Amino acid sequence: MRRRGRNPHPQRLPHRRRRLGPRRRLPLPGQQADPVRFERHPVSDGEHLTIDSLDITVLATPGHTDTHLAYLIGDTDHPNGAALFSGGSLLYGTVGRTDLLGPDRTEGLTRAQYRSAHRLAALPSHTRLFPTHGFGSFCSTGPTVNVDVATIGDEITRNDALTAINEASFAADLLAALGPYPAYYRHMAPANLAGPTAAPLDAPPLLDLADIRAALRGPGWVVDLRDRRAHAAAHLPGAIGVELGPNMATYLGWILPWGIGLTLIADSADQLLQARRQLARIGIDDLPGAFLHDGNTIAHTVGYRVAGFAELADTLRRDTAAVLLDTRHRSEHDAERIPGALNIPLQELDHRIHEIPPGPLWVHCASGYRASIAASLLTRAGRATTLIDDTFTAAAALQLTTTATLVGGAATHTGNRHD
Repeated sequence: MRRRGRNPHPQRLPHRRRRLGPRRRLPLPGQQADPVRFERHPVSDGEHLTIDSLDITVLATPGHTDTHLAYLIGDTDHPNGAALFSGGSLLYGTVGRTDLLGPDRTEGLTRAQYRSAHRLAALPSHTRLFPTHGFGSFCSTGPTVNVDVATIGDEITRNDALTAINEASFAADLLAALGPYPAYYRHMAPANLAGPTAAPLDAPPLLDLADIRAALRGPGWVVDLRDRRAHAAAHLPGAIGVELGPNMATYLGWILPWGIGLTLIADSADQLLQARRQLARIGIDDLPGAFLHDGNTIAHTVGYRVAGFAELADTLRRDTAAVLLDTRHRSEHDAERIPGALNIPLQELDHRIHEIPPGPLWVHCASGYRASIAASLLTRAGRATTLIDDTFTAAAALQLTTTATLVGGAATHTGNRHD
């Protein structure tokens, strides 16, 4: 039997209804308790807002934060079309992370998140669910389900918070599973309280080769958005390769010192615009310039080797001095790894390069993306590096890996070894 939260059913909350009139004059609804510095329509738990045919019920769902709200929206023209906008509360398959306010608050917020999820689960099962965070988000506490839409009924059968035995077991499992989150997250709360500003979505001013070389000598970062193999083949000394893709801003925001100037290198103006949009979403607006790499030969470049796990296997059999660096998260490394690999997660690498022993250096992750950023940082630091641009499943297929098993509550590793 699924346990319910102690909060009352949303449909039985006291009605405090306000009609807000035409949509064009609606201020942004926001939690009454949040000390924001912009115009908003303050709302609180149980309030009902009416906009044309839409009826909005405000639901307090603490857990992701203390003042988190969800919004249940019904349409009088479509009575069976209720939708729940759950924010960072109930996600597809899991819930939003609960450690954003610090370790001393995490357990209390985790228990609050459990109760909030159960409160939302009391809604009609056909209610469609639209969370803020989707598949692969670092704002989730566990793996999210890769779907485009779901209902409350779907979540009742699969969501971590709704299938746990009880609140205590859910809290214990969630606290044990929490991994790291991007460093730029800590800057988001002050930015959100300050309110939105117009995002600069135009391309940064273009620089010539002399300008970009000068930027490389300055205090800011120069980031090369080109394909990671193109960057490995030849790049300007000091440039950091972060290939443009769906997670570019996430990983760059994780390792970039906050507030530092950022200059971009790209293949095209379209790449620059895509990067500009991604970076604006995480609050990185200071882009003093960009350089378009037109494919022509540029003098005085550097690079590094690219290989796969098959070549690594051959190397490990004959070169005992080879150093293997695993840039995945600790949880990934603990679950399955190549024996002897040194684990330094990408987000820690720039501050821990001194821990890497001397020797021919090979770098891997799960797909090659994080390892490519790491290889670039290592090259900038003067280390001769080989990027393993390959999937980790290839290492397992070559019998290079060992996997963790629990014995008496402790993890041990069994499997094939390269030696």
